[in-house]
Amino acid sequence: MSPVLTMSAGRGKSAGHGASERLVKIERGVDTLMINVAIVIGSTRPGRRGEAVARWVHDIAVKRADARFGLLDLRDFNLPHLDEEMPPAMGQYQHPHTKAWAEAVAAFDAYVFVTPEYNHSTSGALKNAIDFLYAEWHNKAAGFVSYGAAGGTRAVEHLRLVLGELQVADVRDQVALSLSTDFEGFVALRPAAHQEATVTAMLDQVIAWGGALRRLRLEAAPQQ
Repeated sequence: MSPVLTMSAGRGKSAGHGASERLVKIERGVDTLMINVAIVIGSTRPGRRGEAVARWVHDIAVKRADARFGLLDLRDFNLPHLDEEMPPAMGQYQHPHTKAWAEAVAAFDAYVFVTPEYNHSTSGALKNAIDFLYAEWHNKAAGFVSYGAAGGTRAVEHLRLVLGELQVADVRDQVALSLSTDFEGFVALRPAAHQEATVTAMLDQVIAWGGALRRLRLEAAPQQ
C-alpha cells in the first residue's frame, strides 16, 4: 500500500489523497492553480525531533492561501539502502518502494526539507532517499529547516550541493533551530518568537520559485 499524503490547501482546508493520485489538474497554458509543496521529514531514527519540527512548519504553512502543503515522512516509505540495479537517471525503477517514493515526490512542485545535522551533514536516510530518484526532482524549488547544536546549518550547506546536481533551485532564506534556544531541555520544540517570521520568509521564496519553475516545466512538456 502506498503511503497516504495529507494535502492542506490554503487557510487550513485539507483532503487526503493517495500517493499515486494527481493532486491537482493542470492544463497547459493555465496557471491559476496553487502549487503543491512537500514538507519532508528527513530523519527516521527513534526519538527524532524532526517530526515535531515538520508539523510546526506545516501548521504555519497552512495559514497561507497561495499553496497546498503535504507532509512526506521518510519512515512511511521504508526505503532500504539504494538497491536499484539501473542508475536513477534511467528512470527504470524495479522495486515497489522506489515506485511509491517516485510517485510521491513527483506529485509536488517544491519541497521544504526538515533536516538534522549529523557530523557536518544531513542524515544518511535523507541523502539515500534523494539518491533513489533523478528526474522527479528536476526544475523544482527547495527550502530548508534545520536543527542541531549549531542550528543544523552545515547540513543545509551539504544539501544545497547535492540538490544543485539534481537541478533543484534552493532558496536563500532558511530556518535554523538551535537545540539550546529553540528546544526545551534539548528535546521539546519551543521555537523562539522570531522563528515563525523566518519560516514565512522562507516559504515566500519557495512558493515564488516553485510557481515559476512549474510554468517552465509546463511550457517544456510535450503537447497532448
